[in-house]
Amino acid sequence: MMRDLPQAASAALLLEWYDRHHRDLPWRVPPAAARKGAVADPYRVWLSEVMLQQTTVQAVKAYFEKFLALWPTVGDLAAADTEDVMKAWAGLGYYARARNLKKCAEAVARDHGGRFPDSEEGLKALPGIGDYTAAAIAAIAFNRASAVLDGNVERVISRLHAVETPLPAAKPEMRALVQALTPADRPGDFAQAMMDLGATICTPKRPACSLCPIPTDCRALKTADPETFPRKAAKKEKPLRLGAAFVAVDGLEAVYLRKRPETGLLGGMTEVPGTDWTSRRDGDTSIDAHPFPAEWEPCGTVNHVFTHFELHLSVFRARVGRADVGEARTGTSGWWEPLASLRAQALPTVMKKAIAKAIPHAFEAG
Repeated sequence: MMRDLPQAASAALLLEWYDRHHRDLPWRVPPAAARKGAVADPYRVWLSEVMLQQTTVQAVKAYFEKFLALWPTVGDLAAADTEDVMKAWAGLGYYARARNLKKCAEAVARDHGGRFPDSEEGLKALPGIGDYTAAAIAAIAFNRASAVLDGNVERVISRLHAVETPLPAAKPEMRALVQALTPADRPGDFAQAMMDLGATICTPKRPACSLCPIPTDCRALKTADPETFPRKAAKKEKPLRLGAAFVAVDGLEAVYLRKRPETGLLGGMTEVPGTDWTSRRDGDTSIDAHPFPAEWEPCGTVNHVFTHFELHLSVFRARVGRADVGEARTGTSGWWEPLASLRAQALPTVMKKAIAKAIPHAFEAG
């Protein structure tokens, strides 16, 4: 029992700090409201956690508010048109999340009566929910004593215990340490306290150790430089891939767009015609790879960094008549989108870059 007392004391100090210094986030129930009986909405918690994967809090806030305005409940999202969901997600990146978001909402509405399962195992059975997201929802929405381990928590726990094993191999060890530290009382607030500590004080660079509520427990602070934790395996250099994008504009200042296949990278998103590049191979970069005959002219190159590779797209532009573009003539189907409504399309960032390269004022309209 004596071994558990330091852990309990640390958790209590961290919760006291969280009560005073928590971040105000639109999906969160603040401690004062929780003490008055307010409870977290599992839909909001799930939506925010999916959006926050590989994305900053600042970037997510506006998207979260937009989704709630469009689809206030999981049932509303389940009934939404997939294309509308993809359009609303455009610009947030990692588009498989949007497809899984829709599938998960459908599963909750269809198989669970519109109520999220309240256990990690039940949550992990849903589309797009892995270990971390299941633990976060279970803790924050249902107050389960789950070990929540995101990037912020990894940093905090690795410094508290001076974990020498590099990531990602250290994840099981870190998860066990977080589990041992998680209190039975207020585990959801504790998980969010760990996240806030990592986001605001125990930061990657120049951590504010003098403001930390639990500095005496930090082995990294006592024995090493906290900035060197978590240890990380050497990163592999991202491969460079090449491709081409073709921006066709008609006499009415509309751009020719098409939809990508549902599966694969950027699946189901909108694009301008281009060559067949992937994360594993280059596409043709020449003007001869055009999707249909026109007076194509080079506009330069745009660069975009994906998770596992970097892409350089050669961009070409042509002014064409609508009669010259069509499935019967070109073997490709698509549609003409006015510049004024381009912003509303499900265009991933890389495609917006390509269009803006060809038409600098494209996204100034609307």
